[in-house]
Amino acid sequence: MSEEQPPTVPFAAGPDQSDRPDQGQPDQPRQPDQSDQPRQPDQRDQPGRPAQPGLLRGRPRATSPEDDRWFVEHGLPWFVPERRERAHRALRDPRLLVGLVGVALLSLLGGIALAWLAGTPSLAPASLLTVTGLAAAAYAGTKLGAWPIARWAGRHTLRSLHLLLPLVTRALPLLLLFITFLFINAEVWQLSANLDGGVLWLTVLMFAAIAVVFLLARLPEELDRVGDQVDAPQISGLERANLVLVLMVAQAVQVLLLALSVFGFFMVFGGLVMTHGVQEAWTGQDSISALPWADNLSVELVQVSVFLAAFSGLYFTVYAVTDETYREQFFTEIKAELDRAVSSRATYLAARGD
Repeated sequence: MSEEQPPTVPFAAGPDQSDRPDQGQPDQPRQPDQSDQPRQPDQRDQPGRPAQPGLLRGRPRATSPEDDRWFVEHGLPWFVPERRERAHRALRDPRLLVGLVGVALLSLLGGIALAWLAGTPSLAPASLLTVTGLAAAAYAGTKLGAWPIARWAGRHTLRSLHLLLPLVTRALPLLLLFITFLFINAEVWQLSANLDGGVLWLTVLMFAAIAVVFLLARLPEELDRVGDQVDAPQISGLERANLVLVLMVAQAVQVLLLALSVFGFFMVFGGLVMTHGVQEAWTGQDSISALPWADNLSVELVQVSVFLAAFSGLYFTVYAVTDETYREQFFTEIKAELDRAVSSRATYLAARGD
């Protein structure tokens, strides 16, 4: 989390009657009192530690919109009670279930129509899962107010690219060796290239779902250590879910970047070495669907690259949460940021009287 601080307002110093000279006495040099002494830096002034919302020289005050905005901009919108209450109401809204069922039915009908026109039955379930998932994500972002989590995760990943590259190099050598072996394997080409679009997309969704389940099973172990050094109220409910989502989305963005890198690598590598004759022989097809702007690029090459990139994303997800060195470097940095947020939350709740 960035080092920006919510604005604070210093207390005004009142007039000091002792500063006035007595009548009839010669003026004496005024002795500096405590208010004239420079304020000694305390823990909140230490470099690298943002001022905690709602804390003014050790005294609680009423919180301000700047305090709420601080949590929102740091990917913790559900730490703000008003936003958390709106999210609770949105989750309890009976129209939520009705809306999701309606979207699912419409997407299923649209998928059936698309599958009938294209002659590909797998497009029906693929359309159902994709449209329903997008609708749920849009509802979470708007009604539940979860968009700040995704924005913060994106900014955090971009700021941490210099740390991501050394970490990725630990996983990429073995991964590329294994995946490249699969790429030049005729059976993988026969499997991937002969999948229709719906089945291929369902396979990608399956890999993504397994990765998400794995993260949800392992990330709470890291979350249990957040706030250990801070005397803070217990975190539960949507606040705990907020912290889990912060960790999961930040990890998911890294996995997505790696998968896109693998996809680009195989598109370039395949475009250089995989001729039409090799692709036709390995796929068992009489002809391939070549793309118009490059000789060796084809739809079959795209399908193989997508399949292997999705598998690489799943592999890296498992590696990231099981490798001790990666966990130490990645989670140590993000845990320090979450510790500061939990510390700020304790002061924030004290200022509100919650």
